[in-house]
Amino acid sequence: MDYGNIDAGGEIRPRRPQILAAVDLGSNSFRMVIARVVNEELRPLDRLREGVRLAECLDSRQRLTTEGKHRALDCLHKFGQRLRDFPQGSVRAVGTNTLRKARNTSDFLGQAEAALGHRIEVVSGQEEARLIFLGASHSLPGAQSKRLVVDIGGGSTECIVGEAFEPIRGESLYMGCVGYTLAFFSGGKISRKRMRKAMTAASLELRPIAADFRYIGWDRCAGASGTIHAVAEILRLNGWSERGITPEGLERLRKEIVGVGHVDQLELDGLKVDRAKVLPGGVAILSAVFESLDIKHMNVSSGALREGVLYDLLGRIRQEDVRDRTIQRFVEQYDVDVPQARRVQATALRCLDQVADRWELDHEQSKLFLSWGANLHEIGLGIGHGGFHKHGAYLLDHSDMPGFSVPDQKVLSLLVRGARRKFPRALFAELPTRTAQTALRLCVLLRLSCLLNRSRSQRTLPEIRLRASPRKLRLEFPPGWLTKHPLTAADLALETTYLKAAGLKLRVAKNDSKTAS
Repeated sequence: MDYGNIDAGGEIRPRRPQILAAVDLGSNSFRMVIARVVNEELRPLDRLREGVRLAECLDSRQRLTTEGKHRALDCLHKFGQRLRDFPQGSVRAVGTNTLRKARNTSDFLGQAEAALGHRIEVVSGQEEARLIFLGASHSLPGAQSKRLVVDIGGGSTECIVGEAFEPIRGESLYMGCVGYTLAFFSGGKISRKRMRKAMTAASLELRPIAADFRYIGWDRCAGASGTIHAVAEILRLNGWSERGITPEGLERLRKEIVGVGHVDQLELDGLKVDRAKVLPGGVAILSAVFESLDIKHMNVSSGALREGVLYDLLGRIRQEDVRDRTIQRFVEQYDVDVPQARRVQATALRCLDQVADRWELDHEQSKLFLSWGANLHEIGLGIGHGGFHKHGAYLLDHSDMPGFSVPDQKVLSLLVRGARRKFPRALFAELPTRTAQTALRLCVLLRLSCLLNRSRSQRTLPEIRLRASPRKLRLEFPPGWLTKHPLTAADLALETTYLKAAGLKLRVAKNDSKTAS
């Protein structure tokens, strides 16, 4: 269950959970944090972490190996035991870089969700960056200052500049401590040459963004997550930096790492065994970040992705869903005809109420997607009328959409793509089976709602009854109504042909004459 604002008769008011949980399926570690909601604030209750190192479990075809799946599922079964009694909607689990890259993620997610007992979202790099900044900002003083936040994960590195809790610029780069350790320090071997190659590669990744970040500027710099926490602790315990991370302390650490020659020989105060295995790659990336962005000092944030997920989830529950702001931004940017969008939305939600049970649709989740789809189904008109449904789908496929996971953004794109003309069933077939069926049925409801409101009239539509079965949908109109609205009757006749491609038989009953099909 998700939470969000829905107007035009579709308002959702779920019971607010008092305990929330966030699960971070990272490329190096899986982490979970549980917190209690007290006076609209979060107080941590429990934390779990397990080093899974999923990034090293991609084969030459970029598929998760059997061993990687076993590691992940073993961990998720443990987390699932802790979350067993949590109601749906009180847990948000997100997958990051490795699950974005893996070509068989869809096949794996079904098993992963069964083990965890809750839905798992694979988020984009931009969304990961936003959530990291949100989590870090809530844990740092001086919330109103402009700050730079850096997070080095197992498979990606996020750099974000923002103010208060809102990012100004965020980037997710394809470099992480696990990937870089495998690529540049294979077999655990460390040398000055290998370190320099790793730093050069990281600097090249940073080059496209470095000038812009330095131009935007920041007042304070903070680092988040495992690599940066580990480096800061090592520098402190070894007397190389009293507070946070400095260029001088980082240089001293690099010399120590290079000097031992092999990962197995790394013995530093504050360094844990599992972190030692990926420390060389992480230090190379952090060193390049310091040099490229000209960082003089970096504090450490206790908050990161999972805390950001918690605060984002709390916002959804408090009816302050960032996804609603994202939709509103698109509505304004592409000058959507808001009265028409609301008419389509109201019709779609009335249709949903009648078929949700028979079509096994999660009522609240479906309300959200139908509402978003209704609001966005005409954004393509901002580009051109011809094929505007395709233009709209393209915009949704390729735009940054804060708050949306990658799969949810794809579903929304398909709703808009399939809202008119020929039904693109082949595109829905690219989704996981259970998601595809739900998305297809929601698209049918959105199509019918657009069709019934084609006149863009302010007059209220009559009471229309829908009867659904797995492969059939029957529409019943008041006596005489379709006769008085021949354009709608013609559109519905054509729609029966279109929906055959969706595997659905549409029947239209007038109640005062023969049934048309």
